[in-house]
Amino acid sequence: MVLRIVCDTDVMLAALVSAAGASRRLLLAVLDQRARLLLSTPLLLEYEAVLTRPRVLAMAEVTAVEVIAVLDELAALAVPVAFDYRWRPQARDPDDDMVIETAVNGAADVIASFNVTDMAAGAGRFGVLVERPALVLRRIEA
Repeated sequence: MVLRIVCDTDVMLAALVSAAGASRRLLLAVLDQRARLLLSTPLLLEYEAVLTRPRVLAMAEVTAVEVIAVLDELAALAVPVAFDYRWRPQARDPDDDMVIETAVNGAADVIASFNVTDMAAGAGRFGVLVERPALVLRRIEA
């Protein structure tokens, strides 16, 4: 079974700025099609807005064009998720609701996030796990 995952924006940011971390390896697993990324339009737009901030581009030493190219590649491989239902509010942080909605409407197995504590209660109501990227990666590689 191929794991169906939703990545929180913090995981995407970590993947961009750290070549050696679990977040980067997790995205490489998606690009290698060893896992399925679930992606909604609002979540993709959030990725783009955060990852193309000048401060982030400087930290990652990449251009906005390069970031958009990676996001386009991920979007081409991702399972598109439409919001049949809105499940707000679920999370302590309203920005996390979009991630949870993508996971619930896409029937995700797990959300990869560094914000496990805040997101787990909302996602748990729907039976969706929230785990740090290294643990999600271990599931993929098992």
